[in-house]
Amino acid sequence: MNSDRLIKNFSRCIDWEDKYLYIISLGEKFACLPPEEQVPGNAISGCQSKVWITVNVVDGKIELAGNSDAALVKGLVAMVIIVLSGKTPDQLLETDIKKIFADMGLALQLTPARNQGLESMIRTIYSQVQALS
Repeated sequence: MNSDRLIKNFSRCIDWEDKYLYIISLGEKFACLPPEEQVPGNAISGCQSKVWITVNVVDGKIELAGNSDAALVKGLVAMVIIVLSGKTPDQLLETDIKKIFADMGLALQLTPARNQGLESMIRTIYSQVQALS
């Protein structure tokens, strides 16, 4: 799955109920951080739910993994992973994920707390990638 496919599939959902179900299904498929990596060092602060994300470089490309204890948030983690994984650090830092999600209408449908948590995930990932560069 890549960001183009994500956007295409998301746009095919009939209404926001379908979109939420799609987001949750993404979490089940793409947000699979093993329990041994769900440690405080990988925790994302600023989220109501528990969220863990790892950032690694493999063969010059960023590989993200993550998980959450909440189904919808786990799906949001998966969306971030889909959009950002597999890019070089420079490509990732040039990706305007906030615009991608805004174009999908995501921010308008999430609660302020969920938006804040999503922002914390994104900020943490970009900060860690900048530190790797």
